[in-house]
Amino acid sequence: MRFEGIYCTHCAHRLTPFATLLAPFLKSVTEPRRRIISPRRLSHALQVPISHLARVAKLHRNTLARRPGSAAVQSRLAEVAAIVSKAAELTGEIGYAVVWFRHQPLDAFAGKTAEQMVAEGEGKAVLLHLRALAEGAYA
Repeated sequence: MRFEGIYCTHCAHRLTPFATLLAPFLKSVTEPRRRIISPRRLSHALQVPISHLARVAKLHRNTLARRPGSAAVQSRLAEVAAIVSKAAELTGEIGYAVVWFRHQPLDAFAGKTAEQMVAEGEGKAVLLHLRALAEGAYA
């Protein structure tokens, strides 16, 4: 099977077969040429300033600007992006997933939002919660 004719909607860059496997949200926050999660694109998608994203990801805001491709930055941004992406799969829409991430109090976490949990270093717990919901657990 030959692969041709699929392009990124942001920059018209030709996508590889692997890039088409990315969830729509992850694709939207990735810099195609550098193949990293873009702090700017992620903050835009979450509708927050970069400084707010830095606080949630427990990073200095200058680090996001100076070293966006570093392992530490990418690890923290990947956690946020994975949570929103999984929530988008469950809600069916990225906009709802962003609202859920930022504003929905979660009973499983004493009324804290997913954003608050990530800021407290508990992003893995949120991902596990989302996976349980995907498998049919009650929220």
